Amino acid sequence: MRQHQVRVYPSKEKIDRKDQLAWKMAEVCTDTAPIKDDVIDMIINRVIDNASVAIAASNRRPVASARSMALAHPRSGGATVFGMPNDQKFSCEWAAWANGTAVRELDYHDTFLAADYSHPGDNIPPILAVAQQTNKNGKDFIRGVLAGYELHVNLVKAICLHEHKKDHIAHLAPAQAGGIGALLNLPTEIVFQAIQQAVHVSFTTRQSRKGEISSWKAYAPAHAGKLAIEAVDRCMRGEGAPSPIYEGEDSVISYMLDGKNGKYTVPLPEIGEEKRVILETYTKEHSAEYQSQALIDLAARMKTKIKNFDDVKEIMIHTSHHTHYVIGTGANDPQKMDSKASRETLDHSIMYIFAVALQDGSWHHVDSYSPERANRADTIRLWHKIKTTEDAEWTKAYHDQDPNKKRFGGRVEITMNNGEKIIDELGVANAHPAGAKPFKRADYIRKFDTLTADIITVDERNRFISLCERLPELTAAEIQQLNVQIPIEKLVNNKRDTKGIF
Repeated sequence: MRQHQVRVYPSKEKIDRKDQLAWKMAEVCTDTAPIKDDVIDMIINRVIDNASVAIAASNRRPVASARSMALAHPRSGGATVFGMPNDQKFSCEWAAWANGTAVRELDYHDTFLAADYSHPGDNIPPILAVAQQTNKNGKDFIRGVLAGYELHVNLVKAICLHEHKKDHIAHLAPAQAGGIGALLNLPTEIVFQAIQQAVHVSFTTRQSRKGEISSWKAYAPAHAGKLAIEAVDRCMRGEGAPSPIYEGEDSVISYMLDGKNGKYTVPLPEIGEEKRVILETYTKEHSAEYQSQALIDLAARMKTKIKNFDDVKEIMIHTSHHTHYVIGTGANDPQKMDSKASRETLDHSIMYIFAVALQDGSWHHVDSYSPERANRADTIRLWHKIKTTEDAEWTKAYHDQDPNKKRFGGRVEITMNNGEKIIDELGVANAHPAGAKPFKRADYIRKFDTLTADIITVDERNRFISLCERLPELTAAEIQQLNVQIPIEKLVNNKRDTKGIF
């Protein structure tokens, strides 16, 4: 890997475009390094994973609303929308919008955590939508997805957005644009401009993930995908972008991140070097914020040592800076302790999540968030006894550059009314590559089957899984069928309506 140094350049100090971060990113996208079978296998896993969580969320209000907007933009030869029949096609940017929302809604797909947060699977919907509309085949699609992951993960390793209260789609949109450029085999110059445009239009605030967390949490990555598609389209027509987008005197580092003295080191593959960072990412076994995954598994383990939860005096979770300040009591969000809070807010409350997982010994993507479950009196009593605190060792492990040493969990001390203490810790979730039961292809398919069993037919399940497992061989016509269809009578908002502007 090359370590690309990034800093702010005053206007009087010129920086050659080939020395700019956006250009180096574009070179990654236009490089044709070989792709190994283990990387292709993981792309297949993530396509299956995205589809499973999208179909499970298909009739949730934000997803249904996004689908309605897409249905208002039909296009012959366009892209498919999750759940809809494969013979109905829509403009790719709107298909990406609907599908990206569906993938993100349950917060249940893949993740990568480092200097910042990310869900790299959010790259897949816009790249697939463009692949379908432009008649690209399976190999083209793989190349695009791989480039998107490579840019996204390496930006997340190097540049922290959240400390400046910027939402993490600012790393996603340029990755999506780069992935689309790789898919279409565009020249480096066009990809460079598209990446810069995507960066320029995608810096937003983190309020979408704080306080009363709304449906925008699911819409934000889909919006980034839509912006990325439009950016690539403009640049293919010869338009340029604000430049240099990272290093400029009035650009994002100087005014939105570390300031005029800001410096970052971004790892990127050398020309000709394989793109493999997708193998460092990990999916979720449980439908909750990733930093809660190990703690859910730990709660299930600790449950066996408690007979009566009313005997618990207090629970302290010693964990990383990120976990404490984002989903813990360090966030100082009263909504995280509110039984009337939205699903999106409860998903970002480790106090709620740990209480429910400790009582139930499991986690369910619907039942664990239901109003009935959140308002159980005994759960509220336990929930309000839980606090988090930052532990320097857990923060250090969270940021370890060695993916095999990264830790996202914590140490839990449960103090009983009689003074007894129950203490246990877990660094990574069971499903993590370094966990007790790392996810393999069979686990991804099991997750798909669990989430879609009552929604799609067996024939549709078999058709889709078969296509996924042949991904490198798929023709352009088969890529256009890479969609999961739901019996139309089971799908709300399945026709164009007149509720909005479109």
